[in-house]
Amino acid sequence: MIFPEKGWQNTEKTAELACAYAKEHGIRHLVLASKTGYTADIFLDTFEKAGVPMHIVSVTHCYGDLGPGQCEMTPEKRKELTDRGVTVITATHALSGAERGIVNRYGGWTPAILMADTLKMLGQGMKVGVEISLMAMDNGAIPYGEEIIAVGGCGHGADYAISLIPGHSNNLFETKVIEIICKPRIS
Repeated sequence: MIFPEKGWQNTEKTAELACAYAKEHGIRHLVLASKTGYTADIFLDTFEKAGVPMHIVSVTHCYGDLGPGQCEMTPEKRKELTDRGVTVITATHALSGAERGIVNRYGGWTPAILMADTLKMLGQGMKVGVEISLMAMDNGAIPYGEEIIAVGGCGHGADYAISLIPGHSNNLFETKVIEIICKPRIS
């Protein structure tokens, strides 16, 4: 599905499409970007309502993204999600991390940032989906070699879902994107 516009208003439809895709293809793991937990709530509710069993991994922004020592997901929301069976991970972004600090200080570019920008040519959600899948794999939150669904967006909510088999970040070229489930026309 191609959404006419990017944005949070596509979140519920993205959840429905991901749920239908998971059911059709027997996918058991979903990784999604959720800074505050709002998007994770929508996906949990959608899969529960449809009766589709799903292990959901919610990837937050890393500490320091909002400000020194700060994370956008509150400890209360993290506990609420984990109590509902969600694996919540907070880690350095796989396609920027320390490299972003080097570029910010000295300028130029690095291979991982070039890769991230190249993935963005297919949409912000493509970059996010690949990146959070690498992060989830590196954290042991999803099984190696298994097709999963990854969900990202353009800042708030979710408007991009892909199926893929992710690798670990130290072997990121093992990652194979299988299908785009939905995306905005331009993102």
